Amino acid sequence: MGKLKITAASVSEVMGSALPATTTFFFDEDLAGFGFYRTAAGTGTYFVEYRPVAGGTKRRVKLGRVGTLKPAEAREAARKAVAHAGLGKDLAKERTDHRASVSVKALVDTYIDEFVATNRKASSVEFYRTIAKKHVEPRLGSMKAVGVTRVDVQRAHSAMSKEARVSANRAMKLLSAAYGWGAKHGYVQEGFNPASGVDLNKEQGRERFLSETEMARLGEAMREAETVGFEAVVSKAKHAPKGQRSVMHPSVTGAIRLLMLTGMRLREVLHLRWDEVDVQRGLLFLPDSKTGRRTIVLSAAAVEVLAGLPKIGIYVVAGDSAGLPDEKPRADLKRPWTAITKRAGLDGLRIHDLRHSFASVGAWSGLGLPVIGKLLGHSDAKTTQRYAHLDADSSRRAADAIASQISTAMGVK
Repeated sequence: MGKLKITAASVSEVMGSALPATTTFFFDEDLAGFGFYRTAAGTGTYFVEYRPVAGGTKRRVKLGRVGTLKPAEAREAARKAVAHAGLGKDLAKERTDHRASVSVKALVDTYIDEFVATNRKASSVEFYRTIAKKHVEPRLGSMKAVGVTRVDVQRAHSAMSKEARVSANRAMKLLSAAYGWGAKHGYVQEGFNPASGVDLNKEQGRERFLSETEMARLGEAMREAETVGFEAVVSKAKHAPKGQRSVMHPSVTGAIRLLMLTGMRLREVLHLRWDEVDVQRGLLFLPDSKTGRRTIVLSAAAVEVLAGLPKIGIYVVAGDSAGLPDEKPRADLKRPWTAITKRAGLDGLRIHDLRHSFASVGAWSGLGLPVIGKLLGHSDAKTTQRYAHLDADSSRRAADAIASQISTAMGVK
């Protein structure tokens, strides 16, 4: 602890010196209670200390980070806090009361903005926002965060489950994480988390693998969709025109074929840019997949699909804004996928099942789990273990080879 005249020069000198072993406090020589501290990690924070009333407990209020707030601005904020305290106003209490009055929506939004957005990928942030908007806000959003009970949360989860059982569970995990974070930052009292211990829906890992016959039906449905098209439902009126057909854009069917031939994730395909494609070498260079930077080796069939796609904009799969200055990637394939799978008699088949099918063909072909994991971009070998039960052929060949050598050595015929 030391005293100095807090100016831009003095603060810069302290922040530029060697890191302290522990958090070190510096108080201003002129304004009592005003100062800043520097942590062992090098972070600097301005603060002010004061007593709200004569003889009361001293309060310390953070004013802002060094570098974000200028010394003069911090000094003025400290001066106002001390002056307000002299008039009976308590800045620390006002902040606490404000935080305690926030709604569930505000708590979750703040958690996403201040924690998730700085520690997770953009796709994860988008997913959390969607879960919050679709499930949490309609049922709990307007309630005061400190007033929510576990019964409230359990009832909300039951209502969510009627629409989407898995998403309801995700909403509970988001809510619980928001409360845990909120307790650390003064929005709710320590240990208060009404979303903790809520009875979640049972989830079973779903692994759907397409058979060769089903793949053939899916391929036939896509060829029909991109050539003659499917008959469109225009109107149920008696004299409505019949026989009108809707032909799908080749980008749609091309995207589905890429999913089938590469085992890529949906977002990886929809966000793929032409400048990340090297057709000559048969490679894709993804700068930011779910597991980080990733290079995908393309098969000849996948290269052929890419070569046949029209280049309209910067994205391989053209969306509604393709070619425009503010072009954005296509959001999803829900409608065309539903139409194609219905035509193929594969109702209920998910797009992600194409990734499972890619892996299953690899396992049945005896490629081995390490190779399959690399093709799928798994960062953890345990993730690929879900396909271990399909890898029987390669395991049997390995067992035969080992046993053959041992039996020969033992003289067993």
